[in-house]
Amino acid sequence: QVHLVESGGGLVQAGGSLRLSCAASGLTFSNFAMAWFRQAPGKEREFVAGIGRSAIGLLYDDSVKGRFTISRDSAKNTVYLQMNSLKAEDTAVYLCAARRTTIARTAANFDYWGQGTQVTVSS
Repeated sequence: QVHLVESGGGLVQAGGSLRLSCAASGLTFSNFAMAWFRQAPGKEREFVAGIGRSAIGLLYDDSVKGRFTISRDSAKNTVYLQMNSLKAEDTAVYLCAARRTTIARTAANFDYWGQGTQVTVSS
């Protein structure tokens, strides 16, 4: 059974940083592209960042480019999201997702999801 478990969320002031982690189990990690999405109350789930199976391909939403960095550690079956220069509009539940084959930006294309971790940025 596949499990994706996020951690690292919390409350931070605007301009601060957080590092999210997503530990994957029950799957062959190297066969999956990984991504972070976020969902704020009353809004649709939106793509934040994605990383290819070999960590070569990277995708970012324009709203986070230059501030967020996605990475993966195959030895730990973990994907990370380093978030710097956080803004109030980054407040959301952040979810980890896994997709066989290539990176995608559309939530419906992902096979597995975590439960999410709350990130709250105070202004």
